[in-house]
Amino acid sequence: MLSKKTKYGLKALSFLATQKDKDPVQIAEIAKQENISQKFLESILLTLKRNGFLGSKKGKGGGYYLLKEPKEILMTDVMRVLEGPIAMVPCVSLNFYEKCEDCPNEHTCSVNKLMLQIRDSTLQVYRNNTLADILN
Repeated sequence: MLSKKTKYGLKALSFLATQKDKDPVQIAEIAKQENISQKFLESILLTLKRNGFLGSKKGKGGGYYLLKEPKEILMTDVMRVLEGPIAMVPCVSLNFYEKCEDCPNEHTCSVNKLMLQIRDSTLQVYRNNTLADILN
């Protein structure tokens, strides 16, 4: 299930992507327009900023803005930053691999085989979508 953090992060990114002049937008405005707790949104936007999706400007006329064009923001990158590993189990994760403690042989494990298919299908969807794609 998608976490609220990721859902709200996607909503905030989408809102920023639809701004005509790409001027900074205050957290309060994003929170109000997208019906997100301002305190929770602050944390999400800081995560997105630390990971190179957003820039910010302080003072009057300040706020957050996209650093890249929406077509350059891949959903794989956003999902990994906000949600963590894409794989449902660690033994099939590309970036966060760990052997399952309860599995003697992942090469013969039926769960592993299914989770590989799910991971690959999910990755295909994320890799083939950008922020621009989810706006349409």
